[in-house]
Amino acid sequence: MKPPMIIIVILCIVITIGILIYFFNPKAIILRRLKALPFSKIGSLQNNKFAKIEGTALNIDAPLIAPLSKRKCVFYKITIQKKVNNGKNSHWKTVVNEIKIQDFFIEQSSERLIVFPTSYKDYLVIDNKANSGTFNDPSPKFRSLLESYNIKTEGIFGMNKSLRYTEAIVEVGERITVAGLVKWSKLENPVAGYNYSSIASLTSKDKNKIIITDSPDALRPKHGRV
Repeated sequence: MKPPMIIIVILCIVITIGILIYFFNPKAIILRRLKALPFSKIGSLQNNKFAKIEGTALNIDAPLIAPLSKRKCVFYKITIQKKVNNGKNSHWKTVVNEIKIQDFFIEQSSERLIVFPTSYKDYLVIDNKANSGTFNDPSPKFRSLLESYNIKTEGIFGMNKSLRYTEAIVEVGERITVAGLVKWSKLENPVAGYNYSSIASLTSKDKNKIIITDSPDALRPKHGRV
């Protein structure tokens, strides 16, 4: 095979791999699924139908607290990685991968529904990062967080370890998009701030998992919001 042809083949392989990675990454999969669904108003949801709703996330019980940013939330995902050196090579090893989620409300035009995330797919935007390295001391907040997970910030000779942190959350009051199987039920006890006798919930069934994302790409244009 002539050199120019080899280069063309390699380029085609690289482009194909790039397309496949983009097409099948979690964000792309979720956005395609959501794009195929129309936006629904809570008051017009039909029982046992899979529906997509946009609204504000609100906590039902005491909210979760994001580990680093300390923001109130109903869902958070964090990772802590350390850099591992093996001779001439190095790689990032995940030492903490923590996910916490709770039942929460979606509020839309004074109406609410409950999301029961027993089985779900998600894509959350990473909105908080921290890192440290040889010549980069961890911030006091980052150091405190690492210590809470029993992660040492220094190696031999007192040198800083190379560590990095990412945090993605659904903050209380954040506008998000969710989808799931609708279930209407009568309220035996009143819900604070909610004046209706029945309430809708989103659940999952079989392969129809709840979808949760705070990606701006999943929100409807501002002029079309309810």
